[in-house]
Amino acid sequence: MYLGLDLGTSGVKALLMDDSQQVVGSETASITVSRPHPGWSEQDPADWIAACEEAITKLKSHHPEELAATRAISFSGQMHGATLLDAEGEVLRPSILWNDTRSYKEAAELDAMPEFRQVSGNIVFPGFTAPKLVWVAKNEPEIFNKVAKVLLPKDYIAYWLSGEYISEMSDAAGTSWVDVKNRCWSEELLSLSGMTLDQMPRLVEGSEAAGRLRNELASRWGLSNDVIIGGGAGDNAASAIGMGVIDEGQAFLSLGTSGVLFAATNGFKPLPESAVHAFCHAIPNTWHQMGVILSATDALNWYARLTGKSAIELDAALEAEPKGPASVTFLPYLSGERTPHNDAQVRGMFIGLDHSSDQKLLTQAVMEGVAFAIRDNLEALIAAGSCVNEIIAVGGGSGSTFWLQTLANILNRTLLLPSDGDFGAAYGAARLAMLAHRKASPESLLTQPKIEARIEPDATLLNQYEAAYQRYRSLYPAIKSLNL
Repeated sequence: MYLGLDLGTSGVKALLMDDSQQVVGSETASITVSRPHPGWSEQDPADWIAACEEAITKLKSHHPEELAATRAISFSGQMHGATLLDAEGEVLRPSILWNDTRSYKEAAELDAMPEFRQVSGNIVFPGFTAPKLVWVAKNEPEIFNKVAKVLLPKDYIAYWLSGEYISEMSDAAGTSWVDVKNRCWSEELLSLSGMTLDQMPRLVEGSEAAGRLRNELASRWGLSNDVIIGGGAGDNAASAIGMGVIDEGQAFLSLGTSGVLFAATNGFKPLPESAVHAFCHAIPNTWHQMGVILSATDALNWYARLTGKSAIELDAALEAEPKGPASVTFLPYLSGERTPHNDAQVRGMFIGLDHSSDQKLLTQAVMEGVAFAIRDNLEALIAAGSCVNEIIAVGGGSGSTFWLQTLANILNRTLLLPSDGDFGAAYGAARLAMLAHRKASPESLLTQPKIEARIEPDATLLNQYEAAYQRYRSLYPAIKSLNL
């Protein structure tokens, strides 16, 4: 058996997988976020441990014999968080999370230094780890002076389980401290942000065996004393492992609260000016590119609240398939936009409203606006050197046939809808645990899920959707100039 732990922002998921890669069981435990000031977002690492304990204890109560057969444990987790430890390994302050924006000035200062984009291959975003430490140095110097180690959230779980300071390539690439091409810490970037190599954990590949489970925990959970601790992965890389997205040309689209377009690449292909993330993948000699839109299903849920209906009801009122683009264009920038604009201030709007604009038309426009924003991401990934052939579609929005067909038409790509199954980040973490234990080649184990449906672009509508997309693209510079 192999145990995957996924540390999300709102909870922990523990998933047990057998050696034929079938899910035996999974359990969850919730975590809360503290927001002591506007723009701040923090969690107490002790709450992560408590949630892991709760989820594993539930697994043990329902699957005691299976859990006892665990041979390796690995992780996925929310990225970019700064967990600060002193020389004794004690937590110095609450962890500063990925969605904390207090260090926006420090991020701009670091990003203005050309070395960061040149070496890390990415913009220094306010949510990344490096600017958080610069903020702590300025605003909490008594804490900064005690920092002996900086761990990412999931790596604190690895520390609790193994007693070792470990990180891995895919998650560490989001700190702004990694030479992403050469897959190592950059002493230059660390120095520019007031840090040293000694303050970093040991870097491993996500599929590597990185440590052993502490005897105390093995005894508590009824496990053997030789359980391997794997390297793990950042959340999106772990999801890609779960779906078998590991080779050039393979990609997935997560249509959740936000939208993520993730493409595996066989080399390091940065294009930071387009706000594409170029990170290491969780397996050796592989990288990935990722574009993010901030409001995907969130945009439809926002519109649903205005209508007094649910998103499912709005979707059900549409035709079975789109017959062409809507006459109204929607810009889904409800909380700014990441890729390709990197603009926190821009806001959304409907363009082209008239007396005939009804609820169905605006529902379609919202779905199309999100799809156009995903197309912006696809174009940015292609410009950065990605090859995207077919795209696996997951997330809540993938339950809408109308939305998937709209996306296929706008992206001019075939979308693959997997059969029901649990192949998200926790499943990817369990697969990484299996790789660490077996020392097998990733290609031999990381197959793609069974596909339930292929959604092909409608060739008769491609020209209409291309014209609608070009109209959408022309709107961002127009509203940007208004300084709304």
